[in-house]
Amino acid sequence: MNFYLILIISLFVSIIPAFGESHPQYLAMDNPSQYVLEIDEHVFLIPYQVNAKVIAIAIDPELTSLLIGLDDTSDSIFIIDLNHELINAYNNEFAILVNGLEVDYDIVSDSDSSTFTFLVPAFTEEIEIIGTHVIPEFPLGAILGLGILISAVMLVSRVKTPVFRL
Repeated sequence: MNFYLILIISLFVSIIPAFGESHPQYLAMDNPSQYVLEIDEHVFLIPYQVNAKVIAIAIDPELTSLLIGLDDTSDSIFIIDLNHELINAYNNEFAILVNGLEVDYDIVSDSDSSTFTFLVPAFTEEIEIIGTHVIPEFPLGAILGLGILISAVMLVSRVKTPVFRL
């Protein structure tokens, strides 16, 4: 009887790690690589882990997305930590496209960043993480400059005598 109990317990203990590996949210970055992304005067260190070579990471402000170019990709789990200042989404409702197809992902967020975990098949070349806003938001200085320019045009248009003659 004790033999069967020990056998059942040992099988149960050996099966538990297999379930942890099948769910990406339980994985952590053991030895992450870092990509340095420079946007205007901002520098972002982006830690990631994947069985591939990251060629480039760029922001597409029109699509509010982060583009990641890959090469030499094998079947693996991609883990990437992104600062909320870089890309963010309301209610953490991002969309992740791998070679143009939407994939399921796990996300763990804190006050500063979000860590994404998702599967990447072999030969993947492009990943797109779509949020609701990205860093090159319309800067406050540009808004103020535009307001001053509009005010100046309105003032000049109200003057009865033209300052410049053609």
